[in-house]
Amino acid sequence: MADASGPLPPRSGSLSKEKPSKKNKKNRQKTASSSEIPVLQGVDGHAARHSLTSASAGQPSGTSAKKEKQLHTKTSTPDLKPSTSLDTTATVSASASLGSLNTRASHEKPAKMSNKDEGGVTNESADSSVSEPVTTNPATPSFTHVDGVLETDTPRTEVSQTAGTAPSTGLDYADALKDGLKESGLKEGTEEKVEDLPLEGAREEPAEKPSRKTILPIQDNTARGEPGNADPDVKQEKQALYDEYPSLYFEGSDKELAQMERDRANAYHAAGIRFAPLNIPLQRRLQTLAVLVHSLFIAITVSFFFFLCAIPLLWPLVIPYLLHMLLSKAATDGKLHFRSERFRRSRIWHFFADYFPAKLHKTHDLPADRKYIFGYHPHGIISHGAFAAFATEALGFSEKFSGITNSLLTLDSNFRIPIYRDYILSLGLRSVSKESITNILSRGGTDGHGAGRAVTIVIGGARESLEAQPGTLRLVLGERKGFVKVAMRTGADIVPVLAFGENDLYDQVSPRSHPCLHRLQMFVLRTLKFTLPFLHGRGIFNYDVGLMPYRRPLNIVVGKPIRVTKRAESDLETSEIDHLHDLYVKELEKMWERYKDGFAPERSEEMQILK
Repeated sequence: MADASGPLPPRSGSLSKEKPSKKNKKNRQKTASSSEIPVLQGVDGHAARHSLTSASAGQPSGTSAKKEKQLHTKTSTPDLKPSTSLDTTATVSASASLGSLNTRASHEKPAKMSNKDEGGVTNESADSSVSEPVTTNPATPSFTHVDGVLETDTPRTEVSQTAGTAPSTGLDYADALKDGLKESGLKEGTEEKVEDLPLEGAREEPAEKPSRKTILPIQDNTARGEPGNADPDVKQEKQALYDEYPSLYFEGSDKELAQMERDRANAYHAAGIRFAPLNIPLQRRLQTLAVLVHSLFIAITVSFFFFLCAIPLLWPLVIPYLLHMLLSKAATDGKLHFRSERFRRSRIWHFFADYFPAKLHKTHDLPADRKYIFGYHPHGIISHGAFAAFATEALGFSEKFSGITNSLLTLDSNFRIPIYRDYILSLGLRSVSKESITNILSRGGTDGHGAGRAVTIVIGGARESLEAQPGTLRLVLGERKGFVKVAMRTGADIVPVLAFGENDLYDQVSPRSHPCLHRLQMFVLRTLKFTLPFLHGRGIFNYDVGLMPYRRPLNIVVGKPIRVTKRAESDLETSEIDHLHDLYVKELEKMWERYKDGFAPERSEEMQILK
């Protein structure tokens, strides 16, 4: 309405035509000052206000007897704006967003008001949404107040009331509306149920504040809820998978991760390259230095050796060293000479592992009286995860698998590089040749026959490194069964290891988009037994260009061991080899299904097994 708060002029047929006296005006002013404005909760959840006139100053409110009310709905009226007015009669208006209640009382004093003079009109919209209010001209409305019913020229609904003693407030239309809606049970013109309205004077509950999401440095890999119409067999298989592999968590410093993101966002840009700020914490500088030194150690040692060769005074030392390097069997004899546990536990490797950061996850116990072959997947570009987990104690391998001495295996050609060979021998690395694996798993240990020893093989090899693309997991495993044969010869259990994030550390040219370049890489691989991946990562002082790996999380998950019975060379059967290989592949698939949502949420494709 244009002016809903103004007095409503009576029509010619109205029963109230007398001009109010001065005495009545004073009484009305006292009544208006003592009126209460309780809150009525609308059907759609919005609050509407209505004004009631007190019966007398000495009579407390709400002491009346229980009343019986009935709501008879005739027609629905358009939505009206909530309004409250005081004229020669006490007008009560309770408006919700779906309707409004307009009433008028008789001219008598509030103390003498009877039930017969009570009346009201309710208007409830059938639409559950909030409608635009319809405005009308206040100068030309017509109302008729007969027997407690306020009649208008517009379609209306009628509230008839049969009650006992009148309440002290005169007219309790909130209760009338509430009881009527309860009896009808349905909103007018719809099949939607009407919620119970709150009692008059009841304290309104504050609206619940929206919960604030907190990003924690923890990724919970608990099973996702299955849809209600899922196949029961699928549910049972999924539940068995969750029972077999526990939930794993990646713990990190959210403060440090947030600071790294801020540094990248606020980095200085030049020629499309983001440069790291100068105020990088010393901890992160040391982490970068540890990874840089390890990645360039081959180049550093080879350069240093040729520098020594250029000094004739050092030849008496250089020549015997070269002979020792060529004749040494330390990489294959299985005696684990030159292995330094002190060097493996050095603080340097903690900086190395925290650079990514990397974490080793244990899912099953490994008895110390058995021997093991760990199959590491994927190879990635340089296998930084395998080095951090199995060549050092930065991730706590000896604490998680106590009593087991593990040796990471690498190409035999690495033990022909001067000085570098001594570096990797001190870390416990050994040759990946069949002779080396057999000797490690058959000698030494707690029983003298390899009990408590283990080796880690990156099964995909250099061929798998060419498939290392961020967001993918392509394993060259379909026809690689040599590790199964060695496990059967030595009686070593096979343990699958899946490194989530290994392929995300570098970007490289895709073999599918550059087939000619891929053929060149395969030729080098067949000829020299190693490959040349065309890669790039980040730099030392920038985030976009360089040969340093990206700072992306590494999660190395150690799976369930597969029991293998020792067999003689002549007793090896192809069917048993294939069976163990299939079991191994299935365990890898289980691990992928169990932990892919937690540790590979941004994957671009599912795991693939290539030949």
